[in-house]
Amino acid sequence: MIKIAILVSLIFFDLLTKYLIQDNLFLNQSIKINEYFDLVYVQNFGVSFGLFSGYVSHWILIFIALIVVILILYLYIKSDKQLEKLAYFFVIIGALSNIIDRLINKYVVDFILLHYENFYWPAFNLADIYITIGIIMLITSFFIKSKTVK
Repeated sequence: MIKIAILVSLIFFDLLTKYLIQDNLFLNQSIKINEYFDLVYVQNFGVSFGLFSGYVSHWILIFIALIVVILILYLYIKSDKQLEKLAYFFVIIGALSNIIDRLINKYVVDFILLHYENFYWPAFNLADIYITIGIIMLITSFFIKSKTVK
């Protein structure tokens, strides 16, 4: 039950922040927070970093993402390591949140823009952070022994 509450809460928080950005910023408008971080409203019609934007239907992207979520859910169920299961859980949360966003808007809202001098990392969102945390945890789980789930 606690996992469902965490899943729903993190997805809600991601979707809420995306809504607030859409509601308060114009498309491509940027608000400087500090010298390394801006808020910006970007519509991502592609996948990571906007790849395939304009070349693939949002329905195809949703279908592929759902297949990936099902595969990761299978890996989650089969895993007997706590850290690995937690990693898969975070990836699933991020992927589901971006799928929901794409179902609502036909694109994913990105709004976090990190930069240093003239180097700008592509804009991303909280769901992308969840996925990244999960992947880092998954990589870490390959290098350390994790407790097994009983």
